[in-house]
This record gives sequence, C-alpha cells and structure tokens, in this order.
Amino acid sequence: MNEQKSLRILSDAKWFDLTQSLSIFTPPWPGEMPLQVHFFKRLTGSFGGGQGANGQLIEWSNNTGTHLVGPRAFHSGCRAIADIPLSDVCGEGVVVDISDAVSDYSLYTPEMITERAEVKPGDILIINTGYHKYGYDQPDVKNEQAQGGIENKEFGYYLRHPGPSPEFFQWALDMKLKMIAVDCGSVEHPMNTNLRYMHAREFEKAEAKLKETHNKTWDECFPPDEYYEHTHTTIPKAGLLFAESLGGQLNELNNKRAWVMIQPIPFMEVESAWCRAVALQAPQDMSEQDFFTAMHDMTMLDLTLPFSVQTPQWANYEPLSVRYHKRVGGQYFGLGRNNAHCKASFHLATHMDGEKHFHAAGKTIGETPFEKWFGPGAVADISEFVSDTSVYTPEMIEKVVDVQKGDILVIKTGYHKYGWNSPDSSEFRYMIRHPGPSPDFAQWCIDKEINWLAVDCVAMEHPMNTIQRLWHPKTFEEANSKIKETYGKEWDEVYPLDQYYQDMHLNLFPKGIIHAENIGNQIAEMQSGRYFIACFIQKGMELASCWARFVAFKD
Repeated sequence: MNEQKSLRILSDAKWFDLTQSLSIFTPPWPGEMPLQVHFFKRLTGSFGGGQGANGQLIEWSNNTGTHLVGPRAFHSGCRAIADIPLSDVCGEGVVVDISDAVSDYSLYTPEMITERAEVKPGDILIINTGYHKYGYDQPDVKNEQAQGGIENKEFGYYLRHPGPSPEFFQWALDMKLKMIAVDCGSVEHPMNTNLRYMHAREFEKAEAKLKETHNKTWDECFPPDEYYEHTHTTIPKAGLLFAESLGGQLNELNNKRAWVMIQPIPFMEVESAWCRAVALQAPQDMSEQDFFTAMHDMTMLDLTLPFSVQTPQWANYEPLSVRYHKRVGGQYFGLGRNNAHCKASFHLATHMDGEKHFHAAGKTIGETPFEKWFGPGAVADISEFVSDTSVYTPEMIEKVVDVQKGDILVIKTGYHKYGWNSPDSSEFRYMIRHPGPSPDFAQWCIDKEINWLAVDCVAMEHPMNTIQRLWHPKTFEEANSKIKETYGKEWDEVYPLDQYYQDMHLNLFPKGIIHAENIGNQIAEMQSGRYFIACFIQKGMELASCWARFVAFKD
C-alpha cells in the first residue's frame, strides 16, 4: 500500500462518533467528582489568574463521560493508562444490540451476544444495552408509573442498567477480547459495585428480580470472594480493558462490524481516563475484509506526550494534581478499586486549543463538528532551519512538504527533544526559547485553508508575542537581536503589538483555524511527508480547550 492509498482509505471511510457529550451537567459515577469548570483567566482579566486568554481550571473524575478503565483500576500492580499501547485500544470490533433482550437489573449472557452478531477472538466488543437512552443529554423516557411521569435518568443510567452474567467475563477471557465497552454507567452489573451499598433499595429490587429469573440470591449467583478475585486479579492481569458511557452514533452500527478506536488521554498516574470512542467502516468501493486488512497494515504513530503530575504547565497556569480517594485496599464490590479526583488547567501536556480559548463567539471543544478532528495532513520537519527564539516561515514549510488546501499541518521544530520527559530535557528552551511563526504565517494558513495546526513545543505562538516577553526580558533581547539580523528592523516594527500579540490565536481562531500544542512522542521518528492525522478529544461541551490523543497514520 502506498502513502496516498492509505490517505484515501481513511479519508473515504465512514467515521462514527460513539462518544457521549461531556458537560458540567453530566452525572458522575455516584459519589465521584462531577466536572467543575472555572475560568481563572479571561482576555481582559478574571479572578485567580489575570488577563490574556480564556483559561479554564477544571476538577473532575475520570469516570465521568466516555472513558477507558485500565487494569490499574482494580489491581495496583497493573498498567496505568499511559502504559497501554495504541494497538490495545484499536482494532476489529463489533457492536451488538441486546436492547430487546434486557431490562432493569437484568443479566446478559454470552449467548445473547453471539446469537445477534459474530464475535471473533481478539475483538473489541461494544454492547448496546439501550441504556444510553438515559444519558443526561437524551430525551426523557416516559413512564406513567414513575415519579413525574418520566424515568429517572441517573438511576436508569447508573443503578438499573443490565450487567454481565456470572460466566460472562470468563467467556470474554476465553475469547481473548481486547476490550468490552458499554453504553451505560459500568461494564459490571451495578449491584456488583459499591452502588449495592449506596442504594440498598435498588439492591433489594435487583435481588428480587434475580430470585424470579434464577431462583438464587445475589451472593449465591455471584459469590463475593470468587467474584472479587476474578474482577480484581484475573481480569486486570489478563489485560482485558473496559470502556464505559459510550453513546453518540452507536445505534447506527447495531450488529455490525467496524474498526474501533477508543483512544484515551495517556495518563501516567491514574487508572482511568477520558477518551474519544470512534468506529470506522469501509469506504463504499471496498470490501469489509480488505478494509480491515488495510487497517491492520497501517502504522499508528502516537504524537501525544504522557499526561502526568510532572508535566510542566504554561506560565501561570495550574499544574495537574491527582488525589486518590478510593484504593483497592477498601472493601469488596467497588470500594476496593483505585479511583482519583484530578485538578488542572488545560495548557499542559498535549492539548488542543479550541476557538473559545481566545474567541468569545467561537465554538467550544464539544460544539466542534466531529469531522473537524481528522483528515489528510502534512508533517513539516523544519528542525534544520530553526534555533532558539528564531522565526520560521511558510517558505520553510513548503520547502520540505507539499501542503494542500484544507490540510492538518504538524510543524516539527525539533524542540520536542527539550520536553520534560526527554533525556535532553531543557524546560526553559522548550517553554520560553522555542521558535515561532513569521509575520506572514497566519495569512498563509488562511490562504491555505488549513484545518488545524500542531506544533512540538509549548506554544504555536512565538513566545515573544506572548506575556513571556514581559516575564523574560533577557530572552526578548536575544529574540530582538535575531529579528534585526533577519528583517533589519526592531521586534515591534516586524510584529506591531496590536496586530501580532497572540497572533496565531487572535488572527486565526475567528477563522476556525485552531491548533494543538506540545505534540511529542513519536514525532521524533517522523519525517516530512503526508499522513492521515486524527485528534481523539473528549467531547467537552463547556471546554475552551482540552487534552487529547493525537495519532498519525501511514502505511
């Protein structure tokens, strides 16, 4: 397969977004931290952080919204999210609709799955229970017998959804499934979690139903010690992954096979992480098997830095903090799992700046159309042309790669090698002395109709066209000397402040040309060329920016 063929296949494939919207209104897993959003900066100033940008500080639990549950959630000695390779979260899969066979508190069996669709060894299995209808953003479900005449969304989504039968997980292990994903609150039955104790009335209802259908008590059906050992030792050690709270276009894939990608933020210290769940089906002129073969043959390059408490944040932004409020040393049935509450501002690690970050009338991350996040693109390695505080130009980009209209453009300055997790780490060079775009660069992006940009250093902007100019006068002197050598003029003559302060934000975001910062990881091994590039970003409805998983595809 040549490079152009792989680009065509991914461009022509049918993409489906299986991600539930994430909002401050999204109910968290009961007892967890709901999403909290605080603007600590605004363009003209705000409480806690001053002026200069629309900067957000958030608090959250990773079990809110569409997320991946890693083995460390149940076993402290297993992999964290950042340890899981892309190959483990991508691959052939099947969406199986069992909504006609399940009801409140019921159990589903392997037979319910296999009688509706073919499940192959090694698949990613997505189970459509139908309970995504209770998602916070979905229409009300009427029920004359319920209070208010409608079903309680949170109880339906988290407490009453069906769950796997006693033999289900062993069947999944025997099938060597990569992952099980569901469209409700948990892959486990809610009464096999701490919700059994938080909501004793719901447990009574669930056990009463079990006695009717199986003629057993709950503990007879799920012996506690045996169940705990299976879910907290056997499954995590086997590497079986869980994804929860899927939604979106799920119903469009019922009982169909697809290439599934459930891409999490590569979190180093935690057990679960937000993810974007997507599925692809073959282009119209290609068979399903040929499509799967082509996808298996493609190389995925991870352009994402690990997300960690060690990651330096931009300037006066809040660093990441992680607080574990549950550990596996707790008691049985769910309290005995690892779970963290997190707090951070967005401008650390690999992230996408959304329109709302600098453009008040712009779209948030969650409001941005799904199709914006992926497409044909170019990687431009200009590392041989740049140095500390220097300027790069459109001519440098076009010298190394063919940039086409509508492309995603990834600029490789080489400064990824100075990132915090590199053997050559030099945070000051990475944060303050990296090169930046020339005065004509933004207009060139507009003329090229660039979809979005990405760069392998801390900012798309030249640092001396940001607040760093005031905070680091010696670096500004260095940059000013270089600009005089290049243009024969002072910095403010080349970059008049009213036109070029935060140039790549204020001049481009109103045009819909946004950008990603802190690209890293396998960018180090990438050469200039054309690739298919995708940003797997959480669908945050109030978020001006957000962390994401960035992947480039090539043959």
